[in-house]
Parts: sequence; C-alpha cells; structure tokens
Amino acid sequence: MRLFRHGGQNSRFRAAQRGLLRKLAATVYSGETMPSKNRVSGKPASSHKLRKTSSGAKKAAVLSSKTVFQGPAFSVSSDRVREPGGIVARRDVVRHSGSAVILAVDDSGPDPRVLLERQYRYAAEDYLWELPAGRVDPGEKALAGAKRELLEETGYRAAKWKQALFFYPSPGFLDETMTVYLARGLTAGDAQPEEDESIECRLTPLSQALAMVRSGEICDGKTIASVLWLAESLRSGSSLERDTR
Repeated sequence: MRLFRHGGQNSRFRAAQRGLLRKLAATVYSGETMPSKNRVSGKPASSHKLRKTSSGAKKAAVLSSKTVFQGPAFSVSSDRVREPGGIVARRDVVRHSGSAVILAVDDSGPDPRVLLERQYRYAAEDYLWELPAGRVDPGEKALAGAKRELLEETGYRAAKWKQALFFYPSPGFLDETMTVYLARGLTAGDAQPEEDESIECRLTPLSQALAMVRSGEICDGKTIASVLWLAESLRSGSSLERDTR
C-alpha cells in the first residue's frame, strides 16, 4: 500500500505514529470521544449552518474545528458539532484522502484466480493476505490511483476496469472511503514497491480465496468484501463486462 510519495518511514516517524495511536486509543476508550454517525468530509468549515447530505437530510453543523495531528498519510481533527438531533458533542476524526482497492482477476480458466498480496502489517502485528490497495493522492482520481497501485505493488497491468464497490471501512472515527475496482485482462510485469514494502503476490483460485475467508485466513475487511462480491456476482450471473476507463 503506497502511503508516502517520498521514501519509507524512519524510526522517528514510526515512534511518533505509535505515540499518536496510543493517545487516540486512550481518548476513545475513556469515553471522551463519541463516534459520529455523520461524516464531515474534507476539512470542516467553521460554520453553524446545518448542511445537507446527498439524500437531502440534515448534516451536523460544525461549531469549531482544530487539526490536532498532521502527518504525511492522514490528519486528525477535533471538532465541536451540533448534530441533526440537536446534540452538541466533540467528535475526533481521522481525515484521509481515500483508498483505491484492486480486485485483479485472471478469468481465463474455469475457476477465476484472484491476485492476493501477503505483507506484514505493523498495526495488526501479523502477516495478512490482502488485495492490492493504496492511498489516492490528493487531486488524483480513484481509478488512476488503482492503476498506479496495481503496477507499483504487483507489476501487473489490466485491460478492463470496472468499479465494483464503494464503502467506508470504519465510519465511526475515520472519513476514509474505499473504491474497489475489478481489473481483468491482466498482463504481468515488474513491480515497483516502495522502500519499506516487502510484498509477496499470488494468483489464488476464487474457490480457495473463499475458503480462506471462511477459515479466517483472510481477515482484511476490504478483501473479504471484494471476494464475496465477486463470488456472488458470478453466482447470480451479473455482467462483469462494463468498463470503467
């Protein structure tokens, strides 16, 4: 997953990250922070006016907002808001520019194969099987980010692209969105990983990937959702042909 444009993390930054996460965890679990049910996208405006959601319902009014942490991959804001029901509360939110996820599939055989990655995740303290994914840079389109991440992490290119899913992975305190793209017509090439990335790639039969989900061997949320989406789409006969270019 590509988090930084320039080089890998150094030990000082990793120590700062660990300290921040411990501080956030202590804040959340002490009851000081209650997760918001409504996302305030981007940098909140200091406005008392209630805004509208896409469905026309009222959003929370931001009474004040302060950035309490700014890092290269995300920031944290502490906001005082008036929610649609009239409750005034503090909401601490991790701000993130969003991620692109690539469900790369080789469907040339009877059992489609899904491109999985295995890499160490410090936050999980374990090696995880995942789909290729990474942060969408500010101003970058999600599809462009998906194509870049697939090439950088795996060396593969894809001829056909289709948006499959769009979701919030943890909307209680994180405004990150994930856009999953189905990528087909794969061509292998040389990967271009970041300095701090060590990634093992494997084309895995869909039947095996489903078994890995059921057994808990795959425990990454975006990968579980995408593998199940693919299996259900094939089972129901949904078309996978529409391109997103």
